[in-house]
Amino acid sequence: MKSYWVYLMASGKNGTLYVGVTNNLARRAWEHFEGKITGFTKRYGIKYLVYYEEYNDINQAIERETKLKGLSREKKLALIEDANPYWEDRRPTL
Repeated sequence: MKSYWVYLMASGKNGTLYVGVTNNLARRAWEHFEGKITGFTKRYGIKYLVYYEEYNDINQAIERETKLKGLSREKKLALIEDANPYWEDRRPTL
């Protein structure tokens, strides 16, 4: 079964956030970390994978991504804090 991930990247603790969706979380997180993706994440130094959720249906993943993008910054921070209170980069665990 295919997996899809909704993820949050950060420039650092309480830093700039980015919400995305992908079918290959390890590759995508590496691309962000290495600055391979031009645009917002590269410009603001968003390199650290701080939160992710796995889905088996792309439509559910896209729906969740949209919902997360619509959350206030405070709610996104709370989501990260609940799952990853020390804001550790989760890339090495993938």
